[in-house]
Amino acid sequence: MDTSASKRIGIVFAAVLCAAAVSAAASAGHAIVGTVDKVDTAAKTIAVKTVDGTVEVLHFTEKTAVMGAKDVAKVADLTGKSTYHFVVRYTEDGARKMATGLEYVGDGVWKAARGTVVGVDHAARTVVVKTADDAEWTFDAGKHAVVESGRGIVRLGDETGEGLAKGAAVTVHYTEEGGKKVAHFFWKAS
Repeated sequence: MDTSASKRIGIVFAAVLCAAAVSAAASAGHAIVGTVDKVDTAAKTIAVKTVDGTVEVLHFTEKTAVMGAKDVAKVADLTGKSTYHFVVRYTEDGARKMATGLEYVGDGVWKAARGTVVGVDHAARTVVVKTADDAEWTFDAGKHAVVESGRGIVRLGDETGEGLAKGAAVTVHYTEEGGKKVAHFFWKAS
């Protein structure tokens, strides 16, 4: 093979690798947790209200999956379900957020607590967080508990290195069930 042919193959190979890296960066998964504030089927957008009152607007398609809610098969079915809480997974392409899936994690009143992780017991599925007033709260990790690290989402306990570790600053979104604090979503400050 002559030198110019191998240079061309090298250039093509490098271009393919660059395109794959750009594509992966554009589709890196993230998540928010909140309730359905509004569904606009004409614009194909869903507004999700977080526990702190922020409203995030995301786009959806007919392929956007909705899982776990017995009476909801697709995003359009979420109209009027303002007490349903979802972990909303999405990708970013510039300023546009595209919902890729919604996972039902319960309804009712949700709360948020901020603090620092002082312990994680993966076997017992508990996380202990020290709050600003030096109180230590133990959270039971819900079966759907996920961690958003700013670089992507992982299920709590995944052995990816992106989970929670002692010393991590977090905001925990949780419910109170049977006298326990049940964590559903951990947002890890970067």
